[in-house]
Amino acid sequence: MRQLKNIEICLETHHVHHPHFVSQLQALQSQGAPFMVFDCSGDLMNPAAADALYAKVHVAGAQRAHLDQHLSTHDAALAVNGGRHPLPARETVAAWLSSLGFTNTMQAVVYDRNGANYCGRLWWMFKWLGHDAVAVLDGGLQAWEAAGGAVQSSSDASVAHPVPAAAPFQLHTPLRQLVQTGEVLQQLGRATQTLIDARAAARYRGEVEPLDPIAGHIPGALNRPFTENLNADGFFKTPEQLQQEFAHLLAGRDPATVVHHCGSGVSAVPNILAMEIAGLGHTALYAGSWSEWSNTPGLPCAQG
Repeated sequence: MRQLKNIEICLETHHVHHPHFVSQLQALQSQGAPFMVFDCSGDLMNPAAADALYAKVHVAGAQRAHLDQHLSTHDAALAVNGGRHPLPARETVAAWLSSLGFTNTMQAVVYDRNGANYCGRLWWMFKWLGHDAVAVLDGGLQAWEAAGGAVQSSSDASVAHPVPAAAPFQLHTPLRQLVQTGEVLQQLGRATQTLIDARAAARYRGEVEPLDPIAGHIPGALNRPFTENLNADGFFKTPEQLQQEFAHLLAGRDPATVVHHCGSGVSAVPNILAMEIAGLGHTALYAGSWSEWSNTPGLPCAQG
């Protein structure tokens, strides 16, 4: 059974093939291959809802990956960036994975029920830790249930409890680039940086701002709402369609210069995934995003 190391492997090239990846995960479950599934489901406006969603139903054997508890930190001493959902230090994430029994020899499969909004964060974090063997379950929990995949609730007696790994998870060279506020500012307005903002169009234009002190966007940023990457059935669009859409957005700009951001560095990742599915290569993440930028005195902001 091949490992699902690259995102292209788990996101097939046409809609009719999508259930094939569901079957790949089912095969992993039945064959006893070294893997771990992570349920990243959540609610950005109601973080406490994540526990209830997981408790109600999740892929059988899946571990809970909570946006605020595991995929972010609110301890400034442990944060590697600012904003509303700062990334924890890589060492902190590695310790959490080790506590679950996850090792460097295992395949990670991440999913949510939110259009890959939250599981994309963990997919990116695995790459950032230097772990290549991570895949997204395209279509999320909805596709898994529709295909008859095994599920359970937290009240099931068969729920697996994490067992600490005999060997701790080891960090390796990051496989994806994290960009900080100073770097974005230094490259602002240059052809060497193309900013893509994943927030809804109204927030990007500055017509509404429910969370941050200033409405608008980083000057020069392009807008690509992360929801545009999925089709009506909740699967990522085909590589060909995504390639066409990003080519139109970039309008001749080099995809290698792209730095993705959003409100707090979470919903930017589906755009990163989409560009990789489209064959446009690896692009960078500004994890601090608008929540850090707009809270940093003296930085320029644009509207419209």
